[in-house]
Amino acid sequence: MRIIEWNCQGAFRKKYSRILSFNPDILVISECESENKLKFGVLTPTPNDFLWYGVNENKGIGIFSYSDYKFELLKIFNPRFKYIIPIKVTGKETSFLLFAIWTQENKQRPNERYIGQIWLALSYYSNLLSLPVILTGDFNSNTVWDRKNRVGNHSDVVNVLNNNKIYSLYHRQEHIQQGFEIHPTFYLHLKSASSKKLYGIQIQ
Repeated sequence: MRIIEWNCQGAFRKKYSRILSFNPDILVISECESENKLKFGVLTPTPNDFLWYGVNENKGIGIFSYSDYKFELLKIFNPRFKYIIPIKVTGKETSFLLFAIWTQENKQRPNERYIGQIWLALSYYSNLLSLPVILTGDFNSNTVWDRKNRVGNHSDVVNVLNNNKIYSLYHRQEHIQQGFEIHPTFYLHLKSASSKKLYGIQIQ
């Protein structure tokens, strides 16, 4: 099973070929337009299943299945954490819980922005963390920003996940500590940086 996450920065219908060439089973696309804009079968290849959530049809989060996997949004979903979305993923041979994530600024509650949203969501969804679970998405976070004022910082979130035996595949595979990443995949103002990661997950 191959899961790929990408913040496409909008207009996924014009960029999908960059990702579909990797033959993903599941795609989690941040800043993705709604189904009305994607126009499956006309502008975008039709997935076998699709789930989208957003308040602006030009930029939400889209979850695509290009395999036999089907999606179900859990009833426990809390819109307060609108882009931390718990989804039951069911296939012919396996099922698991997927959190599709895209953290954002929060001007109303500044200490809950970005990683703070995940920290609060993990507390709310704590009973789900004992299940087979994958968290993937655009976290907008790194340990280098731990000093910033948050309800919970990046290291706090990593510790909670580790305590639930949920680990970063990238850091385990590369034998790299959090904050010392060497494979930049984030481009701020079109300049390469190493502060944020795109995670492609392949499970044998």
